[in-house]
Amino acid sequence: MPANPKIGYHVSHEQFRPGELLDYALFAARAGFHTALSSDHFCPWSRKQGQSGFAWTWLGAAFQATSLNFGIVNAPGQRYHPAIIAQAAATLCEMYPGRFWLGQGSGQALNESITGEKWPGKAIRNDRLKECVDIIRALWAGETVTWDGLVKVEEARLYTLPEKIPPVIGAAITPETARWMGGWADGLITISQPMDQLEKVVEAFQEGGGAGKPMFLKVQLSYDSNDEKARYGAFSQWKSNIFNSSMLSELRFPWQFEQAAKFIKPADLDRYVHISAEPGVHAEWIERYAQLGFELIILHNVNTEQEQFIEVFGDKVLPIFKP
Repeated sequence: MPANPKIGYHVSHEQFRPGELLDYALFAARAGFHTALSSDHFCPWSRKQGQSGFAWTWLGAAFQATSLNFGIVNAPGQRYHPAIIAQAAATLCEMYPGRFWLGQGSGQALNESITGEKWPGKAIRNDRLKECVDIIRALWAGETVTWDGLVKVEEARLYTLPEKIPPVIGAAITPETARWMGGWADGLITISQPMDQLEKVVEAFQEGGGAGKPMFLKVQLSYDSNDEKARYGAFSQWKSNIFNSSMLSELRFPWQFEQAAKFIKPADLDRYVHISAEPGVHAEWIERYAQLGFELIILHNVNTEQEQFIEVFGDKVLPIFKP
């Protein structure tokens, strides 16, 4: 177990208005969370979630308002040109040095297909992702970049560069993607899933070249004042999000996720969401993940009771993981 796994708060733009999320981030900082992870969606996973503020605008306000470090996971190459992501990240890092990390993944059709371009298969998306990361790193290095591949860049150069280059953290859910990212990413971010599957992801990343690199984990949980409320909140908000990676990446519209979840029962969430009204039980789950080597564990309370979650976990869970 790492000597000091840091605990982060997940900022879910799919579920809350940006102004609410800024209040929650401020509350999380006061409660003792170390860092925060921002989602980056154009659409929510379901119409019941109902929001999708622009994460990059929000990040500027959140950095200024709080003392938290922030990360974000997005998919360059279709909705975002890699030169724009390079510029956005460089600007944040120049203004708030050492407080930002950039997660990069192959994305979901839910967000990226809005451009009207064909949604490629996974192998092509992976090739495109690696091209984009190479372009972003070259731009951060001050190079003038021209590239004609799955993405196109012509004579691009960044004139505002950060003194400290942010790490590029690869976002992977499957062992296959994690192994591939081990060779080029500065670290790994993945999500909680059944322990036997998560162990395979960790092993694959390390075997692929990621040994010694940082690993981050986003944990889906549901905490409320009693187990019944916690389960209802998870079922209401997150039942459309428990499918395998290939399905999550291919569906295009929130209503399709709702249809896919039509026959999900509340008990089906247990393999994918930690549901309990006992803070100590959540702390035990976090400790198990820390023992796998995750140095940053980001908690996503998937129900809508955020203030209660932040307050209780700040009082009863975070102190367990302080230095």
